[in-house]
Amino acid sequence: MSRSERLLDLVQVQRRHRRPVSGRRLAQETGVSIRTLYRDIATLQGQGAPIEGEPGLGYVLKPGFMLPPLMFTEDEIEALVLGSRWVAERADDRLGAAARDAIAKIAAVLPGELRDSTETSALIVGPGTSLAGGDIDLAAVRKAIRAERKLSLVYADGRDARTQRTIWPFALGFFDHVRVVLGWCELRQDFRSFRADRIATMTPLDIRYPRRRQVLLKEWREREGIPLPA
Repeated sequence: MSRSERLLDLVQVQRRHRRPVSGRRLAQETGVSIRTLYRDIATLQGQGAPIEGEPGLGYVLKPGFMLPPLMFTEDEIEALVLGSRWVAERADDRLGAAARDAIAKIAAVLPGELRDSTETSALIVGPGTSLAGGDIDLAAVRKAIRAERKLSLVYADGRDARTQRTIWPFALGFFDHVRVVLGWCELRQDFRSFRADRIATMTPLDIRYPRRRQVLLKEWREREGIPLPA
């Protein structure tokens, strides 16, 4: 592995971690000695990479550090293409179009041989059962989640009994057969999941809910026993 490839690998490893990581662990993940790891970090810092930390405390790469897409490996390109194809097939129309546009933008700045990889990837998304999406606008749900705004719903249970709900949406799940809005329900005073195909009506409210969505998502993950991403 060349030195430039080693430095790129170190940046990629740090991007996978949101919290400070010890130098010893970074050295293990990149396959170098601890002394080489410290030199590589100093080199990246000298080149402008916003890496914070020091020996004994760990290191973290601050968000916003960009590398040109031409640095993607073939495996990384195939992963992006496969993911975009899944989103195009299994998500709503607007999100699917966004996935295709994202791949087109990446392909536009790739060298020729790598650009071909985005078009000729042998990884495909197999056919599956159509997702029950209902009539609600999932783009409006995502907008409410990003803005931390409440939603007013009329929701039908499995017996078609309907209730009026006001929820604090914090996540949208795409499962094998259904799309699910996760939120804090003011009526039940608890976390609830709402199948999109059972939401009869939905009205976005220009009311910010009183807690951060990241906190709600963290609490929901802890309750469900779903670990946080590394």
